[in-house]
Amino acid sequence: MKYYISFILIVVFSFNSSAQTQTHEPINPEKPKLVVGIVVDQMRYDYLTRFWDKYGKDGFKRLVGEGFNFKNHHFNYVPTYTAPGHASIFTGTTPENHGIISNSWYNKFEQQYVYCVSDESVQPLGTIASAGKMSPNRLVATTVADENRLFSQMRGKTIGIALKDRGAILPAGHTANAAYWFHGQEEGKWISSTYYMEELPKWVQDFNISGKALSYMDTWDAVQDIDTYLASGSDENLFETGYKGKNTATFPYDLNSLGKENGNYDLLKETPNGNSLTTDFAIAAIKAEELGIDEFTDFLTVSFSSTDYVGHNFGVNSKEIEDAYIRLDMDLARLLANLDAQVGKGNYTLFLTADHGGGDVPTYLTSVKIPSGYFDDVELEKRLKEFVSVKYKKEDLIESVSNYQVFFNYRALMEAEIDRTSFEKNIAHFILQYPKVNKAFTRNDLVSGSYTDGIAGLVQNGFNQKWSGDVVFVLDPAVISYTTTTGSTHGSGFSYDTHSPLIFFGKGIKHGTTAIRSEVVDIAPTISVLLGIAFPNSSTGSPLIKVLE
Repeated sequence: MKYYISFILIVVFSFNSSAQTQTHEPINPEKPKLVVGIVVDQMRYDYLTRFWDKYGKDGFKRLVGEGFNFKNHHFNYVPTYTAPGHASIFTGTTPENHGIISNSWYNKFEQQYVYCVSDESVQPLGTIASAGKMSPNRLVATTVADENRLFSQMRGKTIGIALKDRGAILPAGHTANAAYWFHGQEEGKWISSTYYMEELPKWVQDFNISGKALSYMDTWDAVQDIDTYLASGSDENLFETGYKGKNTATFPYDLNSLGKENGNYDLLKETPNGNSLTTDFAIAAIKAEELGIDEFTDFLTVSFSSTDYVGHNFGVNSKEIEDAYIRLDMDLARLLANLDAQVGKGNYTLFLTADHGGGDVPTYLTSVKIPSGYFDDVELEKRLKEFVSVKYKKEDLIESVSNYQVFFNYRALMEAEIDRTSFEKNIAHFILQYPKVNKAFTRNDLVSGSYTDGIAGLVQNGFNQKWSGDVVFVLDPAVISYTTTTGSTHGSGFSYDTHSPLIFFGKGIKHGTTAIRSEVVDIAPTISVLLGIAFPNSSTGSPLIKVLE
């Protein structure tokens, strides 16, 4: 018996010793020192494949060659605009939950239009212009960067950078150390607000007086032989807008001479030079803020906004958009080389995606016999109010028609003793009969129904019960509401607007590719698992397990 007991004790002791040894191993050894979240504004997935032969080996090709490429990545909501795109990527949920339902929208409580990041309670830094009065105050969810700050007891830094304020502010979240955006016009400066700090750091002030922005006000010409740009249409065509002061939308563009009629430094945003300036600023931030240096994971969010401006101006089939992506590829190569040097190859994790795609110019599609067109939302509002006036003998029952939504005047409906549910159905029916409208949904449909797929599911995911309207409508495929018949836009739930790239790269990431569907809300949970931190507080996505080592 004595020997038997001794044997048991030895076994137990050995088991406990083994367990104790195991607990000394890191629970997530692949945790990087820096996470870099890159968003390319208005990047369709096929820009990766269409321009592949024009890319160098150290930009997109390196990311795909060493990283993990999701070929079937989509946005799972509408509207596919910049602000909801950036918010959804980093919160891991859709406008239904994070509250950023558009770039700007009609606020029925204030009875006025509001901008997604405007904040009158803060003061501008780096300028006296109202362009600096911005913050994430309308975002009601945390971002993955917020959760990293909370996990590290605020020791891990977060810096957000973009030409657009919303592209810098929303990804960085509420707890960011800083968000910086570019104010053009006569100033050409990177600015921020007192939401983040009391004054701009010296390195930002030094960058602003360095003359870097001015140096980019030069000539934009094709960076490679334009005759080899075979993935786009002719340089001169009828489908592009171009710049004021130049008769044709053709290369080259003398930015210095065109600046006066095109917003001075704001013109930089509308050329690939804006992305190059963004890259310069991001590289300066990595060094000055010492990102990825200590044991606490830092976050750098970078949004390349110029591609969106170029797409709107020239369309998705233009020589200009092809050149913009070739140049972006060069900027990505510069950024990756700097990360290797400053943080160390294998010490950082990066993902690249987009905030939405973009559609072809309808006049171009029409020229090649593909159904397309333009929608006059001002005329719809006029006709809708005429219908309501005749049927209900009241003039003030509709407050706003915007963002493909109709907002009711609840007080007027109550005073007229009009049943709201019945009113919704009649408005939706009227809109559905209107030319070029594909679908219409009532508030009751979206609040009480449960749509799991198709356009209806996307509309419901983008519908915020508090902020959205009372009837939502969807246009036909390839039909847009736009101020001109040149250039193009985005915002729909069709594949040309929802299909975007997603590439993971760096520490803790497998090499591979898949055509299995992934969605925008899956990105933040994937990074959360990699870091071993909590998911953003309203996250609805699932980690992409295939990408993690």
